[in-house]
Amino acid sequence: MTTGKALWLGLACIVLSQPLYGQDQSPAILKEYDQAIDRVAERAMESVVKIEVTGYGVPENDKDQGQQQPQTLERQRSIGSGVIVDSDGYIITNNHVIAGAMRIRVIIAPATVELVSGNTRLNNPQRVYEAKLIGSTRYADLALIKIEEKGLPYIPLPEQFHFRLGQTVVAIGAPEGLDHTVTKGIISAVGRQPEVDRPMVYVQTDAPINPGNSGGPLIDRDGNLVGINTFIVTSGGGSEGLGFAIPEPIVRFVYNELKEHGIVPNVTIGAHAQSITPALAAGLKLPQDWGVIISDVDAGGPAAAAGLHPRDIVTTMDHLRVDSLPKYTAFLYVHKRNTPIRMEVLRDGKPLTLAVTPAAAPPLVDNLSDLINPKRDLIASLGIFVIDLKHSAVGAMLNLRSDTGVLVAGLLGGEPATAADLAVGDVIRAINGQPLNDSQQLRQILAGLKPGDAVVLEVERQAVLQYVAFEME
Repeated sequence: MTTGKALWLGLACIVLSQPLYGQDQSPAILKEYDQAIDRVAERAMESVVKIEVTGYGVPENDKDQGQQQPQTLERQRSIGSGVIVDSDGYIITNNHVIAGAMRIRVIIAPATVELVSGNTRLNNPQRVYEAKLIGSTRYADLALIKIEEKGLPYIPLPEQFHFRLGQTVVAIGAPEGLDHTVTKGIISAVGRQPEVDRPMVYVQTDAPINPGNSGGPLIDRDGNLVGINTFIVTSGGGSEGLGFAIPEPIVRFVYNELKEHGIVPNVTIGAHAQSITPALAAGLKLPQDWGVIISDVDAGGPAAAAGLHPRDIVTTMDHLRVDSLPKYTAFLYVHKRNTPIRMEVLRDGKPLTLAVTPAAAPPLVDNLSDLINPKRDLIASLGIFVIDLKHSAVGAMLNLRSDTGVLVAGLLGGEPATAADLAVGDVIRAINGQPLNDSQQLRQILAGLKPGDAVVLEVERQAVLQYVAFEME
């Protein structure tokens, strides 16, 4: 054998004897990765619940109608998810999961996490609880409910949080009612703000999320709560890898407010901000081409009283750096109520510190049906849901002629007991000539009427008073 041929065979033997790159390590790495995710998901699933709601809601084909359009509510059953955040039975979910609820049930069941030949239990016993609504906020789309149980496994809401773009996350919930469904993905973006005018910032993920996942947790690789899964962007109705979760800091803030007060008060500083772009910076000769600038200040508002001016550049809020509009709006939302915001700004290139105390803001309502509590507001005999105007800010919001009477906020789907020609937005001022103070008085008068009795309602409709006459049936 020649020297060259021997050298070639020797090299070939060496090459063939070596494993492919990483071949002896990859299976072990993948196994460790899978086991780590398994442990995180298995531990988190103990704190995830399925929520069944019976109540009244707007039909899907009516949800795009405006506030002054006829709005019918129909009996509905829906399914969502929730996460236990306190061992005493406090559960966070989405507001849209429990909106219009007459009854909320929470289902807790152990999950099957492994299939083993001859030793796998698929029929896991369930514990079903009646839940009480502690409070909710449509603005953040979060709700707090409670079940009467102690010592439950839970996912805490710590002050310190950390998550970043690209890290692995797990979504857990009950899509289409299939409880303990686990999907995996990454954080696709950490500061999405779909609506500039709303201080809601979302974590975007490609972990598959479908109807029924709403209210369930998005968990990081350490088992910490990243956020509450809330909505998806889809053209076909299913997951397309565009899921959005409410971040943990907002969840924690809302949880504390709802647990303590039952509501999250709306506040405003009476100022309007927008993002600084390179073009805007060049045109106004600003010292920076990024960040947040005040574009307008409401006369007589908290910002004006504190000395905030248009063209001020916001640099910090409560000692935290503000470098984007999502940060600015999020900081406003989670700021502790009834305390001043320490705001540092640049004015004509010079630093300035201001103390702005937010003021209460009127509730923002996209639709009158958002204000309905079915247990309290249904008048079944007329097929309507009503809201008392007395001691309510709704009248001022709708620019009504007075603040007395009851407002028709929704219509009951199907045939009502009495065919009264009422519409959403009507205000019932009097019945058979008797002025109305509240809905309880209306119920008492209706209860005293017999079939065939004539009823005349004095109604304010689009700022005009008119009569609605009918007979009880």
